[in-house]
Amino acid sequence: MACPVQTGPVIPRTFAPAPGWSPDGHRITAPLTYSRGSDKTWVYGALRVRDGTEVTCCAPARNSDGWIGLLGQVARANPRGQIRIVTDNLSSHTSVAVRGWLARHRRIRQVFIPRSACWLNMAEGWWRLLRRAAFAGQTFADAAEIASAVQTATAQLNTRATPWVWGRPPPPTRTLRRRFVYLL
Repeated sequence: MACPVQTGPVIPRTFAPAPGWSPDGHRITAPLTYSRGSDKTWVYGALRVRDGTEVTCCAPARNSDGWIGLLGQVARANPRGQIRIVTDNLSSHTSVAVRGWLARHRRIRQVFIPRSACWLNMAEGWWRLLRRAAFAGQTFADAAEIASAVQTATAQLNTRATPWVWGRPPPPTRTLRRRFVYLL
């Protein structure tokens, strides 16, 4: 099962640093540059929940071609078995081109999350990690640099990938308290 997500457009600019504190106790800030231009890219990504590995790609627009490119990478990353893609109801996910591609690749099925239930998509938490690893505190001159940063961050995150579990982990047991009571 894969949980794909897309973001964009990512425009070449200076991104804010990751949240944190400076050595003298102040919040880290950076001057942000805002620009609107034609040089932008869309980042597509998919998370395999079972082991936490991800696949990313960049496209110049948010359309069916970028989505099909991501689906092709997901298929190559998972050579055997059925693949379920959990996604939202974006029109580029249900276009004629995508439906034709899915008809030729029978082992891949799309499962759509209900409207107004984006919290069900586990990839949103992963996307926060990728944005921090790829963009935080960086300055990009063009879309090629953004694509390179995304691929580097994906490789780094895949080296320490762990399975994703939906929900909050259970609280730790308080062994020291029990030991103290038993020793009394």
